[in-house]
Amino acid sequence: MKPFRIIGRSIRDAFKSVFRNFSLSMASILCATITLLVVSISLLIAVNINEATQSLENELSIVVYLEKSATEEDINYLKSTISKINDVEEVTYKSKDEWKLEMSEYNSSFGTIFENYETNPLLDSFIITVTDVTSLDKIAKEIREMDKVESASYGEEAVTTIVSAFDIVEKTTFVVVIALIFVTAFLITNTIKLTIYSRRNEIEIMRLVGASNIAIKLPFVFEGFIIGVLGSLIPIIVTIYGYIIAYEKLNGHIITELISLISPYNFVFYVSLIIAGLGAVIGMFGSLRAVRKYLKI
Repeated sequence: MKPFRIIGRSIRDAFKSVFRNFSLSMASILCATITLLVVSISLLIAVNINEATQSLENELSIVVYLEKSATEEDINYLKSTISKINDVEEVTYKSKDEWKLEMSEYNSSFGTIFENYETNPLLDSFIITVTDVTSLDKIAKEIREMDKVESASYGEEAVTTIVSAFDIVEKTTFVVVIALIFVTAFLITNTIKLTIYSRRNEIEIMRLVGASNIAIKLPFVFEGFIIGVLGSLIPIIVTIYGYIIAYEKLNGHIITELISLISPYNFVFYVSLIIAGLGAVIGMFGSLRAVRKYLKI
């Protein structure tokens, strides 16, 4: 029962200390709030960019047009051969009549144009999806060398530019998030150090009356936990309501409908849990480190 009494007393003393040293506690809470807010925003951006990149990559495919002279036997042989290529996930045949119908339904002007032709001017094709977007170019080149293939393309220049740009932004944002977490830990730790340093006499008295190191440290650890959690409240509120409002204002997309934002529910709650967890852990770590190393307990 003694450990529970120590923990209970430590939690009680931690709450008392936060309010007793309100100005210093507020400085620590404000520091945690600002840094965690930046971490939260960066995390939202990073995860959305990562999701958009993966979504875009999943949509990428190679369109293979066949020569007009391709017979049904040629089509079956090509489909079988292409399916065996490494990293090819699926090969879907699309006839010229299906293209004609789809284009006519998309825009009536196409239907009018096709009426002027005695025969369908379009070509039969394959739509090829791959398991790895980095292999698009290799697969397209291999298919172009096959007999009865008119062309094989995937919008090379645009795709390469978009994927490269997203990859750079994605890596940059994740590096920024990691860096911000370390900066947050450093700032909160040092702010808590100042709070504890101002109470060094109190700690010295506790040592003189024979209090154990654990009994001395626990109230400060819980105090760091409280400061971290309180410091995460505003970032959590901004994360939840700010993201939901931004999502609704942008209609769930960034710039174009091709780049979709992650649905707020339950995404914002997961991010909020991460922010609360970061605040609590960093607060506890900062207090423990300050007590152990800075005050030499």
